Amino acid sequence: MNKFFIILLLITICSCNEFKKQATPNIILFLVDDLGWQDTSLPFHHETTAYNRLYHTPNMEKLARQGMKFTQAYASCVCSPSRISLMTGMNAARHRVTNWTLKKDIKTDGLDSILQTPDWNYNGLNIEEGINNTAVATTLPQLLKQKNYTTIHIGKAHFAAIDTPCADPTNCGFDINVAGHAAGAPGSYFGLDNFGNNADGTAKGNWSVPGLEKYHGTELNLTEVLTLEAKNILDTAITKAKPFFLYMSHYAVHTPIQKDSRFFEKYIAQGLDSIEAKYASMVEGMDKSLGDLMIYLDEKNLTENTVVMFMSDNGGLSAVARGGERHIHNAPLSSGKGSAYEGGVREPMIVKWPEKIKINSICNQNIIIEDFFPTILELAGINRYSTIQKIDGKSFYHLLTEKNEFEFQDPIIWHYPNIWGPIGKGIGAYSAIKKGKWKLIYFHKNAKIELYNLEKDISEKENVAKIESEKVLELSKILSNYLREVKAQMPIYKNSKVQVPWPDETI
Repeated sequence: MNKFFIILLLITICSCNEFKKQATPNIILFLVDDLGWQDTSLPFHHETTAYNRLYHTPNMEKLARQGMKFTQAYASCVCSPSRISLMTGMNAARHRVTNWTLKKDIKTDGLDSILQTPDWNYNGLNIEEGINNTAVATTLPQLLKQKNYTTIHIGKAHFAAIDTPCADPTNCGFDINVAGHAAGAPGSYFGLDNFGNNADGTAKGNWSVPGLEKYHGTELNLTEVLTLEAKNILDTAITKAKPFFLYMSHYAVHTPIQKDSRFFEKYIAQGLDSIEAKYASMVEGMDKSLGDLMIYLDEKNLTENTVVMFMSDNGGLSAVARGGERHIHNAPLSSGKGSAYEGGVREPMIVKWPEKIKINSICNQNIIIEDFFPTILELAGINRYSTIQKIDGKSFYHLLTEKNEFEFQDPIIWHYPNIWGPIGKGIGAYSAIKKGKWKLIYFHKNAKIELYNLEKDISEKENVAKIESEKVLELSKILSNYLREVKAQMPIYKNSKVQVPWPDETI
């Protein structure tokens, strides 16, 4: 009899341990590079648009049916600021990696005849002091590792400059890194081009994708290769009795715009020009990766205990490299990547969490990319943690699991005191704030303020700053007070050597 009870007790303990193991979810953050709000057959607007009818992303549609679609999710207007905010929970004004990074100690700003950009953190992210012009922070994967997560990085990193530690994601908290380094774009998407490497496997230059030698010379596309690598690594990770965090960070759909041959011809048949057919094929290749990972979760019986989060790092490219007319590829949003307007900062976002999130639901609250940091930690059951940096992001965990009629993150703030390079509507140094339906933009070069009611004017065609003077005053003060609080860097006027004034100093 005693032996029977001992066996029963052991069975009970094992069952409890299994329950504990399953109680902490796996987390996949599927981040796409330069994917615009309209680069999908899944509408994020209240109506289906011509661009929604052009693209084919059935797996994004499926993910939204199974989870929650966010219609007002935001990031920075270019990539590195968003990625540092994601990894640290800080707003770009605070972490100061306000433009894209590449070479150590070299600013990537374009030229401007009027403004001199500040001495921002062009060396990117670091987890400890010792390198000038870096944002020092406790990173998301570091904290997840403390909770016994296996942390996996696949694809584009772009956290830090060449020859600085966090150019390698394993130096900033990831257990495993595949193909991530300092560069923000691939030398090539083609295996036949060795992903931008020489025939002997050595790097041609800064853009050569590292670590994928076994696929060199093959007909496989980089997006497909990264998906295969993710599944191979997960095969090992899931044998361990602990959860995983997979940061699936695609290089797609960043330039170079190169066809994914699996899907290219269908878009040519639809009548698209060659460049736009290539771009559409890259979008569908990215979507195929999402679908392949969802199938993998099903096959491994992981779906029920895995959170899948989908996001882009900035608005869709439109100022350069695209086919057709520039600055319209995100319509009805205005402009695109690099711009202060909605086309530069509004992103497609979806979250699926079986039995926790109401299926086929929609959230219309303002979310910004630094909010992912505390949210992912809360998903992982990490409610108390210590960081070097002050966190700006707010967890949207309760929006996933409860009713979300109330205002969540209000306001949200952008700060880009830099010169991107390309020109176009809204492209230039700026600070901005969105509070409810109102969005105020402060352009640094001419100290000009614009105000838009996005509820009525999503295309930002009617500047109502002169009509809504009280709202301008309110938002300018909130924005300026925050920028002063975090000691945000501002450009200076070259002729006078005077700093660009804060927004509320111009009223």
